[in-house]
Amino acid sequence: MKKLMSLLVLVLAFTITAQAQKKRVKKYIEKLTVEQQASLIVKKMTLELELSDKQQDQVKPLVLAQVKDRRVNYEKMKELKKKYKENKKEVTADTRYKMANAQLDKRIAFQREMKAILNEAQYERFKKLEKNNRKRMKGKMMKRKKMMKKHKKHMEHKEYKEEHEEKNE
Repeated sequence: MKKLMSLLVLVLAFTITAQAQKKRVKKYIEKLTVEQQASLIVKKMTLELELSDKQQDQVKPLVLAQVKDRRVNYEKMKELKKKYKENKKEVTADTRYKMANAQLDKRIAFQREMKAILNEAQYERFKKLEKNNRKRMKGKMMKRKKMMKKHKKHMEHKEYKEEHEEKNE
């Protein structure tokens, strides 16, 4: 029994430590500048796709523009959500369509430019990596949606409970 309890304590301590490290890593990544992020992405691409120096020089401005654009879009969406939240409205389908359409156009242009820079074997590996990254991100987004849904239910329940307590007083 003592062994079981000590094992449980050890597992719990390990889990807490792992979670704390994940949070630290996330904070570190968020503090990187656009140029630093682009540089890291290009280096990872170099390792995965075996890019030459010339290809690295060609890819870096594309990735830099992509990272800048992603950050700008993130800020725009944040402001848009804030604006709609204040007015208690949802983001309209037309607005979402326009933003998604613009984003897809940029992705298409990026792919075309990458195809011009990379050879056939590199481009095939690039496509596989991109597909795997999208799957991973989709999984993360689904997790985030579930968590937000749970949080929303919890907050609604909490508000209902508070209202009910105020009425009983």
